[in-house]
Amino acid sequence: MESVAKQKLLALNGDEAVAYAAKQSDVDVAAAYPVTPQTIIVERFSEYVANGEVDTEFVCVESEHSAMTACITASATGARTFTATAAPGLALMHEMLYVASGCRAPVVMTVVNRALSAPINIHCDHSDSMSERDSGWIQIYAENSQEAYDSMIQAFRIAENPEILLPVMVCLDGFTLSHALENVHVLSDDIAKKFVGTRQFPRVTAHEGKDASFRLDPENPISIGPIAFPNYYFEIKRQQEEAMKNAPKIIQQVHEEYAQISGRHYGNGLLDAYCLEDAEIAIICLGSTAGTVKTVVNELRAEGVKAGLLRIRSFRPLPVEGIVKALEKVRAVAVMDRSLSFGGHGGPVFHEVHHALYDTPVHPYIVNYIYGLGGRDTSPSHIRKIYEDLQGILQTQRVEDPVRYVRLRG
Repeated sequence: MESVAKQKLLALNGDEAVAYAAKQSDVDVAAAYPVTPQTIIVERFSEYVANGEVDTEFVCVESEHSAMTACITASATGARTFTATAAPGLALMHEMLYVASGCRAPVVMTVVNRALSAPINIHCDHSDSMSERDSGWIQIYAENSQEAYDSMIQAFRIAENPEILLPVMVCLDGFTLSHALENVHVLSDDIAKKFVGTRQFPRVTAHEGKDASFRLDPENPISIGPIAFPNYYFEIKRQQEEAMKNAPKIIQQVHEEYAQISGRHYGNGLLDAYCLEDAEIAIICLGSTAGTVKTVVNELRAEGVKAGLLRIRSFRPLPVEGIVKALEKVRAVAVMDRSLSFGGHGGPVFHEVHHALYDTPVHPYIVNYIYGLGGRDTSPSHIRKIYEDLQGILQTQRVEDPVRYVRLRG
């Protein structure tokens, strides 16, 4: 086991932490278009390029659709690629997100979560990344700027693993994290670069039966992302699902290796449980909200209430078995969604957790709370009210309103 590496303490906001991690990850090509609240990332990274601190080709494009197109093509040639975006930019990329995963291009992208229009809103919710949950991208949600930095460095190792070869989104809450200054411990450039390593390529059978690396190379030509008719398309999609099935193991391995040099753990890399061992009531959430929930859990524990938290770090792939195991002793669960699934009876995280628990022999009571849309603040008092609702559910042994709204005007 490696010893914890010496690190430097910097004051960084979430966007700057992401840019710093990308700087240390030996990126070959970055293509991006500015959009609030992501813009700081590409501004900082372009400064690293201009100052000669990185040997990266920075491509200034005319749109986010073009940014993802440039990243896919660069990745197909064997380049390590990076980009960043937020809500409207991610929506404009929609078509190319499917192309990236279908071409098995291990692009790493930071998504600074922001509400989708209309009406126009530049503040945080998860409607942007949740809209892309079925696009074939791995999705990791960070609780704070430190985790955003750490997750970025891990993301390149995860995406480029030959057993996966899928693109990765590292998501952080807009403004709450992206523009808030925090203490961030950073590795030295050498250690970070060594951890990320050199991109490895699986071997494939190329044209004329030649053995070749899976990348575009004029000397050993292959086809990446060609047209596929009904006789082959289905199998290609199934291969992507198999890669997703491989991902939990690799995410956990990379997370543990990183923990050995950084000294930082985020649960097991997939789920981060807090005070769940004997919890009777629990909240499930993603992202920065977990920090507020932990504060409330501490207060309730001091009052003798057996409250807990389960933070989902990896939403794709969804760690179904881990969720079931973590909640096996919990009697009532509140799932917090920072986005809506219009007409779908609850939010997307609620749907997924409900699905995961459906076949379990013991079913906790489960209720959905839609909160924080468009950046609306959710304070500790609002979190406490959710736990009080769960206590009430245990007393009445029924869920009268399965989908509820936090701080919504009547």
